[in-house]
Amino acid sequence: MIWLLNAHRFPDKTLIVMDRGYEGYNMIAHLLLKPNVDFLLRVKDGAGAMREVAKLPMMPLDCDLTMTITTTQTKQDKENGFIFLQVPKKNYKQNPKTRTARWDFPSPYPLKFRVVRVMLDTGKYETLVTSLPRSITSNEIKELYHARWGIETSFRQLKYNIGLVNLHSKSVNSVWQEIYEAMTMFNFCSRIVRGAVIQKKAANVHEYVVNMKMAITLCRDYFRVPEGDGERLLLEIAKYTEPVRPNRADARNLRPKSFPGFTYRVAA
Repeated sequence: MIWLLNAHRFPDKTLIVMDRGYEGYNMIAHLLLKPNVDFLLRVKDGAGAMREVAKLPMMPLDCDLTMTITTTQTKQDKENGFIFLQVPKKNYKQNPKTRTARWDFPSPYPLKFRVVRVMLDTGKYETLVTSLPRSITSNEIKELYHARWGIETSFRQLKYNIGLVNLHSKSVNSVWQEIYEAMTMFNFCSRIVRGAVIQKKAANVHEYVVNMKMAITLCRDYFRVPEGDGERLLLEIAKYTEPVRPNRADARNLRPKSFPGFTYRVAA
């Protein structure tokens, strides 16, 4: 993410929204320095949270946090309450059991960001770190973060409908080829689906959209035929729809999954 941030210029005002897993003092420092960029980052709660965030009470809140990051452990650093980051030293072989962090800035280094904690409909809390100004309320920040849900559904379609959940290659170049092939097919199907016209019926209670799983299957069949009928493809896609049920939430059924090895392709 830091590489992407440094590789791009943002001529227009841009908001970068990130899920958990990207939180870190080094990441936040990079985001704060990038011109024309604001960020909205969900961070962990409880024991796994960043030190200053973990100290906050578990309740809806909207506050600013100010801290100083240091890579040294002098007596003065401890007295001032600086946050110590253990970073790899040059020409020194680190113990693999020692937890180290990346830090690309001087030491000590001041940080200041806004923390917003909101309650979800499930009764659980969601903690967000942002650089957005106070003119953006906590409820608006909650809606902004929720707007990234389309990215989650896109990854789900890319993995399961397109088939990128399993890789079939061993070499690095072949793996990249599989990823680019899957993304190309996903973009192809997404563009085709936009052209499908769904007829609205007066008896329908919900709004209906294209069933992406069937649409991807039909687009694949069309792609394999040298002289496919595009108009017929759009008509076929429009036949397979599913209702949109807003504000619907199901409990997440998280199950640990291991990486499927190449033996899954071998017949029993």
